[in-house]
Amino acid sequence: MNIPAETYHTPVLLGASIDAMDLRPGGIYVDTTMGGGGHTREILSRLDTTAHLYSFDQDADAEANAPGGDERFTFVRSNFRYLRNFMRYYGCDHRVDAILADLGVSSHHFDDPSRGFSFRADGPLDMRMNQRATTTAAHIVNTYDEAALANIFHTYGELNQGRQIARAIVKARTTQAIDTIARLTDTLMPLMPRDREKKDLAKAFQALRIEVNHEMDALAEMLNAATQVLRPGGRLMVITYHSLEDRMVKNLMRTGNIDGKEEKDFFGNISAPYTTLTRKPIVPTPEEQEQNPRSRSAKLRVGVKKEK
Repeated sequence: MNIPAETYHTPVLLGASIDAMDLRPGGIYVDTTMGGGGHTREILSRLDTTAHLYSFDQDADAEANAPGGDERFTFVRSNFRYLRNFMRYYGCDHRVDAILADLGVSSHHFDDPSRGFSFRADGPLDMRMNQRATTTAAHIVNTYDEAALANIFHTYGELNQGRQIARAIVKARTTQAIDTIARLTDTLMPLMPRDREKKDLAKAFQALRIEVNHEMDALAEMLNAATQVLRPGGRLMVITYHSLEDRMVKNLMRTGNIDGKEEKDFFGNISAPYTTLTRKPIVPTPEEQEQNPRSRSAKLRVGVKKEK
């Protein structure tokens, strides 16, 4: 199904992120998260005939929105964790000029109850970005043991009541499978503090989504691959939406690894592969936040790969 880009997803920090790519004639560029194609189309509108853009997405809905008939464009139906594999395949390893990653979930996914990403409407408890994958959120909540579930909600949702949530799920599933959004929401609601009910519920859904899609592992692999495929002087732009993502990106740009472990050279200098252009992350303007509420938590970080 071809979903118009303007309804599929409103691009966040569109101007700031594309400006930061420093697009030039003949350049090789990558959008690792095409989604509705908002960033992709803006990049293409600024490229000359000698440049090329590769856009990744693992979702069939995103593939249906890929720009067609443009020789400057290649769509890659894959998780961005395989960035280096495909850049090698296309002969672009160590030659990419800029990489953009918008880590937000598309509005389309939240607005389609059949995908199971949001608690706002009932539907199957799915949450798969790649619908060819086999593990759904329903599988996780109905088969993981209490300790594993507690770890998911505590680590990926940063919820203090992770243990209580896990215990409630394990108890509820003994009488009926938790296979819909409504059944999960009914199970979680008694554990949500009144003053932050929706916020904590969103965090619980976020935690399950991250586990279903192995998002943290995929992000770590993509960030490490980006460092490999960028040319010296190439740029990495990442838009994050929660602290787990932002910490990984900040650590990579500051120290060269996602854990933030500082490795120093003979002279005591930190061996970081990037010069960070954003000492403080770029955030949406108040006007953008008003027009697009999902942009309120967005942060853009930009790094330039150092010369060896």
